[in-house]
Amino acid sequence: GCRAVLDAANHPALLFVDGVSSIGSIDFRQEEWRVDCAVSGSQKGFMLPAGLGFLSVSQKALAASRTATHQRCYFSFEDMIRANDAGYFPYTPATQLLRGLRASLDLIAEEGLENIFARHHRLAEGVRKAVDAWGLKLCAKQRKWHSDTVSAIMVPDGIDSAEIVKRAYRTYQTSLGGGLNKVAGKVFRIGHLGWLNEVMVLASLSAAELTLLDCGVELAPGSGVGAAIEHFRRTAAMPVAEAA
Repeated sequence: GCRAVLDAANHPALLFVDGVSSIGSIDFRQEEWRVDCAVSGSQKGFMLPAGLGFLSVSQKALAASRTATHQRCYFSFEDMIRANDAGYFPYTPATQLLRGLRASLDLIAEEGLENIFARHHRLAEGVRKAVDAWGLKLCAKQRKWHSDTVSAIMVPDGIDSAEIVKRAYRTYQTSLGGGLNKVAGKVFRIGHLGWLNEVMVLASLSAAELTLLDCGVELAPGSGVGAAIEHFRRTAAMPVAEAA
């Protein structure tokens, strides 16, 4: 991986991982993989509203920050470390989100990380079964790149995925993600991470399937949802920890 390449070249660069849509939902081992900086957010695998950012740093990254010359305020590790010694923050914290984080961490501990990873994989496989049944393809062509937290689905030529996103929201009150940059208008995204179960995934697939039909995509009604249901029935359920 990237760490091995950096080591082979004896390169001093820090290894940074954007784990916003993965940490807490799929396997990530910062120390074992020798990642210097890993960032995540409260609104994904931590099952909270947006508002908290998490940054985990190695000793190498901390040392680099002490000699960095660019200006920073909220990104000052030293200010945070000094305040943490007193059990506080160098600025006003979002107390309600921190209390929510405590509850989220309790849920994660109750379910167990391995069970969480297995649940996400099973639910993601259900989404992939639906995509196959629709006759569509994922943006990630090789299976090894398929994500267990979000699926970017290619739309047929002549179909604007932005219209699919708009119609899903306006007609079925369902928020789908759109394509960005080079795949803008070509894909829509279904997120399947955090505190969710089979029924929640099936609801999203139902809205997506209805919208695809409304937008002129040729598919058999019920095909995708039915394929996901069959997958869930044939595989062992991973119960979600009960929220307080």
